[in-house]
Amino acid sequence: MPYQRRGTLIVYSALSPAAQSASGEVNAKQDGARMIDRELLDILVCPETKQPVSVAEPALVERVNAAIERGTLTNRGGEVVKEDLDGGLVREDGKLLYPIREDIPIMLIDEAILLEDL
Repeated sequence: MPYQRRGTLIVYSALSPAAQSASGEVNAKQDGARMIDRELLDILVCPETKQPVSVAEPALVERVNAAIERGTLTNRGGEVVKEDLDGGLVREDGKLLYPIREDIPIMLIDEAILLEDL
């Protein structure tokens, strides 16, 4: 499983468990893993509906980034998304993804990506 709990942090990685070190540690600088503080994740909600959000699965982030590479993805503000995501937070109903860039969740309504557009 690509998720690991470390105290109040959740670490997720595109690396398979077999690719991690024998101790189970993941080097964030080497594999692109992103960390979201558990306490922050517990209080983050969709700014529009106030629904909880959860960390997006790596496969979903890959699909979003593929659409960005094709130049076919727009955000809710109508802008073409040009910058790949490091991760994302998915709204509880599964309709929106809020991007994570440089370990910072972008919780702006206009920056959200409609998942039905993938």
